[in-house]
Amino acid sequence: MDSMAKQNVAEQFVDILTRAGVKRLYGVVGDSLNPVVDAVRRNPAIDWVHVRHEETAAFAAGAEAQITGRLAACAGSCGPGNLHLINGLYDANRSMAPVLALASHIPSSEIGLGYFQETHPDQLFRECSQYCELISSPRQMPRLLQTAIQHAIGRSGVAVVSMPGDIADQPAPEQTGASALVPARPTVRPGDAEIDQLVDMIDAAGKVTLFCGSGTKGAHAEVMELAQRIKSPVGHALRGKEWIQYNNPFDVGMSGLLGYGAAYEATHECDLLILLGTDFPYNAFLPDDIPIVQVDIRPENLGRRSRLDLAVWGDVRETLRCLIPRVREKTDRRFLDRMLKKHADALEGVVKAYTRKVEKHVPIHPEYAAYVLDELADDDAVFTVDTGMCNVWAARYISPNGRRRVIGSFSHGSMANALPMAIGAQFTDRGRQIVSMSGDGGFAMLMGDFLTLVQYDLPVKVVLFNNSSLSMVELEMLVAGLPSHGTANKNPDFAAVARACGAYGVRVEKPKDLPGALKSAFKHKGPALVDIVTDPNALSIPPKISREMVTGFALSASKIVLDGGVGRMLQMARSNLRNVPRP
Repeated sequence: MDSMAKQNVAEQFVDILTRAGVKRLYGVVGDSLNPVVDAVRRNPAIDWVHVRHEETAAFAAGAEAQITGRLAACAGSCGPGNLHLINGLYDANRSMAPVLALASHIPSSEIGLGYFQETHPDQLFRECSQYCELISSPRQMPRLLQTAIQHAIGRSGVAVVSMPGDIADQPAPEQTGASALVPARPTVRPGDAEIDQLVDMIDAAGKVTLFCGSGTKGAHAEVMELAQRIKSPVGHALRGKEWIQYNNPFDVGMSGLLGYGAAYEATHECDLLILLGTDFPYNAFLPDDIPIVQVDIRPENLGRRSRLDLAVWGDVRETLRCLIPRVREKTDRRFLDRMLKKHADALEGVVKAYTRKVEKHVPIHPEYAAYVLDELADDDAVFTVDTGMCNVWAARYISPNGRRRVIGSFSHGSMANALPMAIGAQFTDRGRQIVSMSGDGGFAMLMGDFLTLVQYDLPVKVVLFNNSSLSMVELEMLVAGLPSHGTANKNPDFAAVARACGAYGVRVEKPKDLPGALKSAFKHKGPALVDIVTDPNALSIPPKISREMVTGFALSASKIVLDGGVGRMLQMARSNLRNVPRP
């Protein structure tokens, strides 16, 4: 143990991080961080990833945590350095991604005296973390870091540790030996009374609809089994799509602002609505005259969006495992079959509207671009998606299959998240296809980190939906009856920019060139950018639209919003219809 005793605090800090399974520390170096970066240099179990903006570091760590399910970490130097982390940390915390952030601090003797670069990170990050504390003495290490890690993993969110540079340099206290770290997540089973009540409610209801969010991860088989047993349509929120929408004979699409198909009707025409692992924000889409049950792992989320008739605290898989053997099998399929038909019809209508000569349409129709991308991308690709219109196109066209991932800023709704998230995703597996679906506004905002792809030779493929405008904001203005203002972007030829950075770049202006351009970018071994000049007028304006629907992209009071969704979803809807038993 003698060698351990000579450790400084920074070395001990890095040591504990590696024991918690952290492989990388994303950040930008700075003087107060120097002891930590030096400790990383000397520790073979961890790499320093030098990004160009700390916001990128936090987004990259958040994406890594979402892909691996394990702890990821980022760091910023004192004051402005760590302040830049905040937006990406907000996102990680709201996406329930376990991330540890090191916010380095000014010399401990100067705190509170208005020193150069002084901020108070231990106060600043409180709102976007599960845990946020300052190490003011070497003796707090390693317990404080241990506690922070337990919070990040156990509560699935962000923990921020603030540490002055001079403390990081001091000798570490005697190491007491490695403490056991938090184990894998437990399964949380609801209480017997809730299970009994839920069984009675399902048995008493003629028509039940299941509505699924990201909490159904790992429960695809159980959701299908329950739906089969009680003949229930299954709708999903955007974050539930990748876990639920594939191999689903009960699929009625997605509700919410980016919704399509019959999910809205299915949640309004049933006798009982069961919300499974969803913190779906658009309460205007939830019925107010039907009994609602919500199942959630976080008790504080129960009843946040709608009045509940029963709140069930537990994880979805465990809850369904308790339910399935006990609920009576239903034989009446009429409601389910009506919803499946409604869903297929809704999709057919949209397809007709979008497929008329769309492959000849110049500027390129973004929906066509998304459709071609979905067809050509790998079966296990990871798509990172910018907020705004890219969200719409991904929601409609990227087909999940249980192996693909779609990651975006779906709860925090930040611009510029796709490229940074693609960096974090690519580091987890250099052989996996990572596609950043970027808008021109989002890409330009953190464009500096395109250089990170080149620096580390990360083979990320940036597919740029370039309509030279902030088109989601334009849609919001238009709906509010305002002329669009301040939304036009004067853009360069982004493919030329990519080439100047040392990456592969190709610009596409004609639809017929699109498949070839995407294939060549996917074949290219290193980073690549495909600049697709898309139609700025392709705003996904739904048929029944009112001002309340689109306000702030989120707090919608609408009923059926963005109608759309095609490709494989339609194929699945058609085949689900074909499989409906004929009387």
